[in-house]
Amino acid sequence: DMYPLKNIEVPENFMPEYPWKDSIGNPPSLRDEALAPFPRTEYAVKVHRQEYYALISHMDEQIGKILDAVENSDEMDNTYIFFGSDHGLSVGHHGLIGKQSMFEHSIRIPLMVVGPNIPKGEVFSQDVYLQDIMATTLDLAHVKKPTYVEFHSFMDILDETNKEGHYEDGIYGAYTNTQRMLRKDGFKLLVFPKIEKVLLFDMEKDPNEMNDLADNKEFTEKVKSMFLDLMKLQEKMEDELSLVHIYDKL
Repeated sequence: DMYPLKNIEVPENFMPEYPWKDSIGNPPSLRDEALAPFPRTEYAVKVHRQEYYALISHMDEQIGKILDAVENSDEMDNTYIFFGSDHGLSVGHHGLIGKQSMFEHSIRIPLMVVGPNIPKGEVFSQDVYLQDIMATTLDLAHVKKPTYVEFHSFMDILDETNKEGHYEDGIYGAYTNTQRMLRKDGFKLLVFPKIEKVLLFDMEKDPNEMNDLADNKEFTEKVKSMFLDLMKLQEKMEDELSLVHIYDKL
């Protein structure tokens, strides 16, 4: 009731049906995608967004209770709080409902940090992984990070001694054998192996991923270089899905 449907808008990149939904592992039978009719209607998307906002508001109230308890215990000045999330739901972006995609609305989750000596009200642009939180807590506890932990503490980002971040090779993403992703230097490369489709987005100019640049001749070399970077990360991550045949056609 806090969010009347009349006040809810569909996202800018709403579409009734994503053209490659089946090939990227989002068929109508998939659990999340089956929650709304095909083709998508604006009404169905608005209802899903209404429920999403309600869930967030409920969660916000519960988190408030936790923060109140910490403050009442007089331990707030000795406590670090990391707030993140699971993948985000699509709720209508690109005609999708669930979280099974490499689009920003699903992979770019919130991350907020509060604690002693953490700068207040600042926004950092360096890319991190959710799993970096674990490495950061080890750092704060002065516990040596095990060699098998591949992620990094971002305390050096928060204290502003690391301006570049830890992932010069880019951020890698995957969903089953239907999607591969590289996010690097303000661009995102998406590969849909089943249909040998390659997409490129300028994340600074096109945050809603509506303008595919992959077929733009001005970005031919960008696509190739990012594709090579993606395959290097695949090897590093021991990803056995071969994309060589797609690269050879670029």
